[in-house]
Order: sequence, then C-alpha cells, then structure tokens
Amino acid sequence: SKTGARVVSLPPQAVALLAALPREEGNPWVFPGKPGACLGNIYGVWYSVRARAGLGDVRLHDLRHSFASRALAMGESLPMIGRLLGHSRIETTARYAP
Repeated sequence: SKTGARVVSLPPQAVALLAALPREEGNPWVFPGKPGACLGNIYGVWYSVRARAGLGDVRLHDLRHSFASRALAMGESLPMIGRLLGHSRIETTARYAP
C-alpha cells in the first residue's frame, strides 16, 4: 500500500483462489507486472474481474467502503475497522460512521 507493507487477513476461499493462480518464477508478487516487478496499475485487471462478475460500475474503493459500513453496522469498533483497512488515523475511518 502507499503507507508500506502490511498483512491482510483473507478467508480460506480467497487463499485457495490466489494459490491456484499461475506464478512467475522468481517473482514474489501475486499479480506480477513487468519481469520482477508488481503490477503497476490494477484497474485493467479489475475491469475484467468486475465485468465477469456482473458488478457493473463498482469501484475497488466501493468494496472498502461497503466492508467498513457493514462492519460498523454489525457492531465492530472504529479502531478495529481502521486497523483492518490500514488507516493510520481514526478520523479517516470515522468517515464511514453515520
């Protein structure tokens, strides 16, 4: 992320899906770009995934917003949601609160 490397928790189904993707020898990235580098722009890939899933004009940021809003509605605390989203300031996360 723009603020540095971080660990992201994934459900087992997502881990299995990512593990099944073809890998580029010697490249540690899940989504490789140029040889030895990560993918610089994910939007082309996202547009393809979005179309195949029938998601219309859903943006990647919409997924983050939906997660935060639903977690908040289910009673999760703002600090925990902020940690899961990688926010460094609680004020950033508070934008999702009603």
